[in-house]
Amino acid sequence: MIKTLCPRDYNEALYVGHFFRTGTPVVMDLTKLPDSEAKQFVDFAAGLVFGRGGNMDRLSPKVFLLTPRGMAEWPSTAHEAR
Repeated sequence: MIKTLCPRDYNEALYVGHFFRTGTPVVMDLTKLPDSEAKQFVDFAAGLVFGRGGNMDRLSPKVFLLTPRGMAEWPSTAHEAR
């Protein structure tokens, strides 16, 4: 299961962290946020992923996939690594 979240403000970062920490991949759709708040989410997610040993992929300019450690690698990432 992948959880898709479309936060409307930075207070919803709590949900991103909750699902990621429980081992659920999260799609963060930041398209409804102003650029300044979207940047805060990306910074938060980068720290979360780094601290938990996961991975973060950009799916489009304001949509990101956060994959917890131990999950299968996303196909686009495997292709880019070659």
